[in-house]
Amino acid sequence: MSKAAVKPLFQEKLTRQVRATIKGTDAKDPVALQYLYDVREDILDVNERYDPIGDNAHSPVPAIVHRYPDRALLKITDICAVHCRYCFRKEMLQEESGVLPQDTLESALSYLRTTPAIREVILTGGDPLTLDTTRLGALLEQLEAIAHLDIIRIHTRIPVVQPSRVDTDMAKVFSRLEKALYLVIHVNHVQEINAEVQEALLKLSRTGAVLLSQSVLLKDVNDSAQTLEALFRKLLSLRVKPYYLHHPDLVKGSGHFQVSFEKGQDIMKDLRGRVSGLAQPHYVLDIPGGYGKMPLTPSSLQKDAHGNYTIEDYNGVHHAYPPKREE
Repeated sequence: MSKAAVKPLFQEKLTRQVRATIKGTDAKDPVALQYLYDVREDILDVNERYDPIGDNAHSPVPAIVHRYPDRALLKITDICAVHCRYCFRKEMLQEESGVLPQDTLESALSYLRTTPAIREVILTGGDPLTLDTTRLGALLEQLEAIAHLDIIRIHTRIPVVQPSRVDTDMAKVFSRLEKALYLVIHVNHVQEINAEVQEALLKLSRTGAVLLSQSVLLKDVNDSAQTLEALFRKLLSLRVKPYYLHHPDLVKGSGHFQVSFEKGQDIMKDLRGRVSGLAQPHYVLDIPGGYGKMPLTPSSLQKDAHGNYTIEDYNGVHHAYPPKREE
């Protein structure tokens, strides 16, 4: 009698598009590794955290994260079209309920309206493009009406995992915006970009939005200069500028994705000899505890004789990495 399959704590969630880009059943497939449950997720490290980048420490009102003076996150939904196994907000997604309640949204918008230092708002979640087009358009109109906001930024995986969502109605909503719109597309491997994804990205580019990408450096997925070169070249050809390469966060059950700082730095050094500056993102770490995002350069990342790391935040404060164990 066979054993019943173990039900993962963080449920698998894939789209038809994602399944179409998985090549066979190879456990080393770079797309499958990002989305399919792995028993190694049950191995927890003492340094891993439920809130690895410290969102909660900088949330003045529900749904707002205000870590830097001039920009703030608006977490408009807790739903994603897919569940990435390394997601730093997986705890939030496990409790998904949908879009923000109206009173919570009004409170968040009120905070943005009454904080003139905020020049840029970043829509995140969850994935903002899971909102229906009418609701998304109404929200963007409300943000455009805030005089001191110069930039609206949207972080999304939708064009890669559900390109059919990028339809004519969505394009019209983006085309109507007067303020600068930046779309940051999450993609980790060139295998994720098929004809449908290419069409969606070009359609978004034609709206006048500036397209950027963010990727996470993941062991066995994209941890080589050759793999990232192929991805970044493809993105540039589709008018998407590689923006961030994230060192993986200390997410619960994600230890099998971790790479060393040295390997990440070696990859970036190799990329400098392979591709133009247009194809080179910032290699960054979100310092655990909410201390901000910093580039992983020799000036900010230090290693002592005992192999212990410290990283300097933008205020000049040095933090141990990994951080002290959470109580």
